[in-house]
Formats: sequence, C-alpha cells, structure tokens
Amino acid sequence: MADAVTFSFSDTIAGYVTRFDSGARLLRLKTSDGREFEVSLAGAPSAELVRNLDEPYIDASGHIDEMLSPGRFLFVYGVHYPESGGRFDAKRLVFLGRGAEDYRFEEPSWWIKQIESLADFYKRAQFGDGPVDFTEYRTEIRLGGDKTASHVQETDTISRLVYGMASAYLLTGKDEYLEVAERGTEYLRKHMRVVDSEEDVVFWYHGISVDGDSERKLFTSEFSDDYDAIPMYEQIYALAGPIQTYRVTGDVRIKNDADATIRLFDKFFFDPEQGGYYSHIDPILFSADHESLGENAERKNWNSVGDHAPAYLINLYLATGDQKYADFLEYTFDTIADKFPDYENSPFVQERFFRDWSHDTAHSWQQNRAVVGHNLKIAWNLMRMNSLKAKPEYEQLAKKIGEIMPAVGSDVQRGGWYDVVERIKDGDQEAYRFAWHDRKAWWQQEQAILAYLILNGTVGGDANLREARQAQAFYNTFFLDHDEGAVYFNVLASGTPYLLGTERLKGSHSMSMYHSAELCYLSAVYNNLLVNGREMDFHFQPDPTNLPDRVLRVSPDLLPAGSVRIASVEIDEKPYTDFDADALTVRLPDVQSRVKVKVRLRPVTK
Repeated sequence: MADAVTFSFSDTIAGYVTRFDSGARLLRLKTSDGREFEVSLAGAPSAELVRNLDEPYIDASGHIDEMLSPGRFLFVYGVHYPESGGRFDAKRLVFLGRGAEDYRFEEPSWWIKQIESLADFYKRAQFGDGPVDFTEYRTEIRLGGDKTASHVQETDTISRLVYGMASAYLLTGKDEYLEVAERGTEYLRKHMRVVDSEEDVVFWYHGISVDGDSERKLFTSEFSDDYDAIPMYEQIYALAGPIQTYRVTGDVRIKNDADATIRLFDKFFFDPEQGGYYSHIDPILFSADHESLGENAERKNWNSVGDHAPAYLINLYLATGDQKYADFLEYTFDTIADKFPDYENSPFVQERFFRDWSHDTAHSWQQNRAVVGHNLKIAWNLMRMNSLKAKPEYEQLAKKIGEIMPAVGSDVQRGGWYDVVERIKDGDQEAYRFAWHDRKAWWQQEQAILAYLILNGTVGGDANLREARQAQAFYNTFFLDHDEGAVYFNVLASGTPYLLGTERLKGSHSMSMYHSAELCYLSAVYNNLLVNGREMDFHFQPDPTNLPDRVLRVSPDLLPAGSVRIASVEIDEKPYTDFDADALTVRLPDVQSRVKVKVRLRPVTK
C-alpha cells in the first residue's frame, strides 16, 4: 500500500484563520487540535454566511478578503490534489458571522425562529392545510414532508412530535402549536394508553396499525432490537410529549398518567436487589427474566437507567416541584455516576449491563462499542442535576467527559461528532475505530451542543465555549435542509447530507421532531440565560384550578440556583404582579378558565 494519498478527493476543513495572503490567494487554517493547513483560494471559491431555516442564501463571495481576519472560525470545502505533498483548493467557504467574533446562532432569536420552522414543517407534513386530525398521522415522513404508504402510528413518534410542538409554544406563544400538542396528547391517551386497574399502573402500546376506519393495536415493539418485548425506553418516551404539554397547561390527567407509568417502572422494571431498571419485560408476565426475552433478559442499559431524566422526569419536576421526582432524579444520577464510568479500560462510559452490573460487551449490535452521544448526554444531564442538588461526583464526571470526548468522539478535522465507535483500540491502532461508518447523526450533535453549552454556562471555561460554538457551527451549517425544510438525519463526515434508506426520511421510528426541538428550546435557554446574559420570554396556558394553590412554576430548565429571576409577567396580555421573582413562580388569578401567561426571565448578573 502506498505511504501517501495519491488520488484526489473532496473534503471539509473546519478551522481558525492564522494567516491570509491576499496576493498569493493562500489561506492558513488551524484545526481545533492545532494542525495547520494551507488552502488555495486561487480558483475563486464561493462564500456564504451561515443561515437559519427559512432564510435566503446570503452571498459573501465579494467580501472574502476582508472577512478572513486572524482568529475567525469557518468551514472550507474543497478538493485535495496529490501534488507537491498535497494541495487543497477551496470551492466553498462558510462564515459563521459577519464579524470575526460573531456567531449567528448566538443571536437571541436564532433558535426560536428555528423551532418555529420545524413546527411549521411537521404540522404541514402531518396535517396539511386541514384540521389537526391525528388519525392522519404517520410515523414515516419523506424528505420533503410527504407521507409513505406505511400506516403505522408509533406511540413514541407521536409523543416526540407533541414534545416539539409544546416546546415551540413555550418559546413562541403560538396557539397553533399548542393545539397540535394537546390533540396529540389526547390521541395518545385514547388510543395508546392502557389503564391496568388491578395493578394500578398505566402502560403504553408500541403503536397502532391504521387501515381505513379500523385500527390494530401493536402491543409489543416492532423494532428489531426489541421485537416482541416491552422495552423501557418506549414507555419512557411515551411520556415525553405529554409532560412537556403538562408544563404549559397543568392538565392533571397528564400528571396522573405519568405517576401511573412510574408505578409501572417501579413494579415491573425496577430491580430491588441490585438496583437500577431493566431494559425489557415480556408482554405476558411482565417479567424481566423470562426466557422469551432472549439476550434482553435481565439486562440494564443507558436507556432504562438514564433516559428518564431528559425525556420526562426533569420536566415533571420543573412543572411540580414535587420532592418525589427530585428523589427519583437523584437516584438516577447516583446510579449513573456509580455504574457507568469505566475509565480504567476506556475513555467512554459503559452503557450495557447484566443484572449484577457486570459489563455486557457482546449484546446485539452494540458489542463493546460506545455511542458517542450517550457520553455527552450524561455530561449534559449531570450538570442539570447538579443545579438541583450539587454533588462533587456529578460535576467531576461531567467535566471529565467534557475534557475527554473531543479527542476521541469529535471530528477535529471537519467539525461535528461521530456516531458509534469501538470502546477499546486493538493492537497498534491509534484511533478508536468506527463501528460501521463515519457519518454524523443529528441527535448526537444535539448532545454535544447542550453538554458544552451548559458546562460553559455553569462552570465556565474557554474550552467549553469553544466546543459549544464549534458544535453549533457544524450543525447549523450542514444539518439544516434549506430546500425541503427541517433537518437531515445524517450527514457524511464532510457535512454532505446522506440520503439513503431510512436515513433519507424526516419521520421514522428514530426521528420525529423531538431532538431537533429539544435542541432549539434548550440552546435558546442556555445561550441567552446562561452564556450571553439576555432576557427571554416563555408562554404558558394553564387553568388555575388545575394547579395546587394556583401556583405556576416557570423555570425553563434545571438552572443554577439564583441565576435567573422573573422580570415581568403578563396574563391575557395585561401586566400582572403576583409572582415570586426568585422562586420563579406565578400565583395565578382565582378564575375558572384558562389564562395566557407570558413570563420574562432575566439573568442575574454574576
């Protein structure tokens, strides 16, 4: 095999300008890990400014020379030629802001506008211009928003759509989004919910298959990893959308469903002897050790132990302030901090376990592999929990993940974050090998962005801010679909959209607005309230009679105590003063109907 690359190829370089020779048309870029590349601009490349969804193309080709100032971060896409040791000819430049220190995704309304566009896309794709009728909902949505022939309605994908719409309402106050969220919640309760009065629990069908006016219930999972079983994560994510809606409306029926589903978790998934939650139970006996479960019998994993927190539990606590949910969160993160680190063997956490917490390194597709985004998701959620109840082990583990992950999970050449990699290097390997490919999934970029934003917003650090900006830059440059709307599922390592198979879809078993909307909601919160010190508005529409003592809790996330306070409140578009600014609560008027509440939050100067 030749020692050097002897063929041409197209690729991307993400880097910081160190020098630009206008006369020679030569640019030097330094990547995030300190390597320098010389880039030729002699071929008159195009240049543009990063743009949000629904924004027009912003040409910067006539401003290249004045914008290439030292220190500016940008993306260069071009062609490598194997000449004179290697030559890279730029074909496209993407600038992240007008000034060298400007990043457009830090604009106060950037993420709010993005979630509006997402909500409009999915509302149009599912319901067209007609009424919001969830009998028309389909799990599979094509690239442009068209529906496929599949008539399966999965519980979790409806819940994820509901989450996105409720989040869009929280940020915008647009009634059309809340209508979708509430109707979707009602549809889930009517068609997917099972109330087991004898066991005093609620569980959720995998989904229903619709054929005209008839529907066939799908009790167990149809997904290959979980086939013919009841997986914990499907029950968890059935709550995601309704609970986010509950934050807006205070509908006590939703809370009752959540409490009954948590009783299901504690009665059938919880391991009282070894601790933690099993990943699957069988559909007949609701047993975690039944032989019909095969390799899923008596197993525990990240989804069954940790996904409670981001999917529904943090939001349930935010809406209620109930200590029992805080205790559940503490148990969750104590378990993660105790069981998941495996740094004597790998820079990645362990994600799959047998009943006794010994490591399961031969399970199905995962084997002894790391999902990069799960590591980042742990760091992000540990810092959220640390704001509720600070523990050294939470912050230490989150910071350790933040420090370790860029070198082993990110693409230091092109930007962005990888998918699944081997947890251990073999022999003389210098890099952790990709399990299947070097593509980058939209949801894993979300985990990186939120992890480094909250790390920077809580413990500070230039490195955390740099990683947050680089991750946001890659996502907003390459994942936004400016032709059809919404975001791509996967891109190639270079940032080019990957549009084959199920990864071509905008709606699937794995994708339905949840991660993209969660990213918008919390990026807006962290960028504005924690990082850049800007005020934000949030919208609610509760019935005061549903809330204990008519108290509405308006904290947007688990943020450091005292970091944010209420600046003002409007009810039905009129100023209102009965609120506790520091407790982030509003005592609603004594009325018998729903009210529209607009709350402005202000960061407290550090």
